[in-house]
Amino acid sequence: MKSIAIILGSAFSKESLKEYQFSAVSFSTPFGDQVLYKAEGVKRPAYLLFRHGLPHTLLPNQINYRAQAAALKQAGCGALLVTSSVGVMDKELPLYQPMLADDLIMLDNRLPDGSTCTMFEAPSPDHAHLVLNEGLFSHALRQQILRISGGLIANTDKEVIFAYVGGPRGKTAAENRMWITAGANVNSMTLAPEVVLANELEIPCAGLVIGHKYSVPGYSNPEEEGVTASLDRSREATRQILLRFIEEGEPVEPRNHLYRFGKQNAH
Repeated sequence: MKSIAIILGSAFSKESLKEYQFSAVSFSTPFGDQVLYKAEGVKRPAYLLFRHGLPHTLLPNQINYRAQAAALKQAGCGALLVTSSVGVMDKELPLYQPMLADDLIMLDNRLPDGSTCTMFEAPSPDHAHLVLNEGLFSHALRQQILRISGGLIANTDKEVIFAYVGGPRGKTAAENRMWITAGANVNSMTLAPEVVLANELEIPCAGLVIGHKYSVPGYSNPEEEGVTASLDRSREATRQILLRFIEEGEPVEPRNHLYRFGKQNAH
């Protein structure tokens, strides 16, 4: 039976999803060992992956993205929900509310170590081009998340374009202006490598993002008063979506395909 999985950042821990018990499962991959946490007592295998480690120990540039992707593939993942806290570069989008990413900008297809963002590091019979028939975010999975979220996702009528900006440093005002000009609505230091690598392994993805600040030069962020309550509300809304996905999430078919030269049955 195929599984589902969620990639979580620093805002969540196992205790954040206390309705379930999770057991650690270690996977040995060609890129290193990786631990996933399997939910107990659910009808379909469901895993959590903590991108920064548990407890939080890794900066974005220290994450072993290939090992994480390979472990998810070994776990039989057929639907991956990737979360991220983001800076918002569109004043029409809200802070502290979950949103689904519709598309992605990753100008230089590289991992933080400078290597190409691909699972196909060396020539092999299985290496391939990832052909994006529907983009990096699965339409079917996004529709599934919208359905099970029960209205908790904001701005469903406005496209949300995610920009990958590698860390660990923040962006300059000039860089923010460049990203806005390029058409980006939100950005963060993670999410994109995970989504690209998962798609190469034919794992359909959805991106669930939450704005924690406006990254618009000259535009003021909300005053400190009330921010804590807003953050708490946003975390709870996201938590409810995650719980529902653990309980109700289903694998979907990948719509992109891998093109392999010389193989007529490339898929």
